[in-house]
Amino acid sequence: MTDTEQQTRLLTGRVAPEQAGLRLDQTLARLFPDYSRSRLQQWIKKDLVRLAGRACRARDRVCAGDLVEVQARLDDQVPCRPQEIDLDIRFQDAALFVVNKPPGLVVHPAAGNPQGTLQNGLLHIDPELVKLPRAGIVHRLDKDTSGLLVVARTPAAHRSLVEQLQARTIKREYRALVSGVMASGGTLDAPIGRHPVHRIRMAVVRGGKPAVTHYRVLQRFRAHTWLKVELETGRTHQIRVHLAHLRYPLVGDQTYAGRFRLPAGISPEAAAALKGFQRQALYAAKLGLRHPDTGEYLEWQAPLPDDMQALLAAMRLDLRQAGRRPG
Repeated sequence: MTDTEQQTRLLTGRVAPEQAGLRLDQTLARLFPDYSRSRLQQWIKKDLVRLAGRACRARDRVCAGDLVEVQARLDDQVPCRPQEIDLDIRFQDAALFVVNKPPGLVVHPAAGNPQGTLQNGLLHIDPELVKLPRAGIVHRLDKDTSGLLVVARTPAAHRSLVEQLQARTIKREYRALVSGVMASGGTLDAPIGRHPVHRIRMAVVRGGKPAVTHYRVLQRFRAHTWLKVELETGRTHQIRVHLAHLRYPLVGDQTYAGRFRLPAGISPEAAAALKGFQRQALYAAKLGLRHPDTGEYLEWQAPLPDDMQALLAAMRLDLRQAGRRPG
């Protein structure tokens, strides 16, 4: 048997009476719920689906009793090789991995980062992930953002997690240190799209994709604020863009924070900590979701990274010292 044959599976099903009149792509989603709609549509486009023995299109209508046959190709979806990387796996079972990503680790291979990514490391741990889109990674964190993300290990788990993300039921809670002293928390509902001039950046733009961010003040310092941030949506750079739009950019964000400036009167210790912090002060602290197989709600929490602990300690020391200074 060839490698291609090993990666092909014949799926068959019959259209139920209540499905009569539906589009083919809608019917496939009901007959084969372990696979995502995008993957099912790809198989239709590649002429791998037969409806009552004939070639078909996604928009074709089905009849009760029609036989549906799919040559499901589970070929490699990931253009990267397994690579041994030390990963902090916080949870694993047959359906999921939950990983605590360190700062500096890229999630997916891309130009300039062809290897040494989270995806490479996951493929080393579980080679079967090659059969899933992006090795089962359903959401991402920026290179310099640390914290929790979930990885699917089966097609059924992948589909469930994608649906939970689309339904906005996965809980994603972050901690962030921003420049400026916020008076209160709030919610920002503002669409995000490509920056009209700087195309490698994102921005709040008319006609962008809907984006909703909730933020709450945890502690105020003399010139900074420590926040809890929760996402309803998952747009590229969403927290970084939204907080910069509010004029409270993340400490250390070299893309969205503008020119680095030290606050007036800050202590030497805090100044040194801010100068030495070379990434955005953001980490994914908590992750909660329904288990794809059992439906049980599960939640994980990641410890505050060492570099952010040191930065916060410097901010708190500066605050205490300011209380003892004259004036």
